[in-house]
Amino acid sequence: DMNICAGKSYAKSDAELNKLYKQIETRLKGDADTTKLLVAAQKAWVSFRDAECNFSSSGVTGGSVYPFISSNCLDGMTQSRVKDLQGYLKCPEGDLDCPVPAAN
Repeated sequence: DMNICAGKSYAKSDAELNKLYKQIETRLKGDADTTKLLVAAQKAWVSFRDAECNFSSSGVTGGSVYPFISSNCLDGMTQSRVKDLQGYLKCPEGDLDCPVPAAN
């Protein structure tokens, strides 16, 4: 049951991540250079997340607790990335530190 709950929590976080990512893509429409940077950053982040969670759960590889530990790691890292993307979507107009334009 713990494995199922952890998996569902991760799936929910991943769905939220994908929704926010698409919102950022929409705001960047017409800015091909920044969109390419977004895609590259997200691909690198996914690779890092997966590698980090593989490493952090390696002590229980093959064990019955592995899915729980792995899913918890994936969920935690994904929730952190969700907060990052939410921040990009809340940037005020004229914020030079933000690569995502404010909502119209």
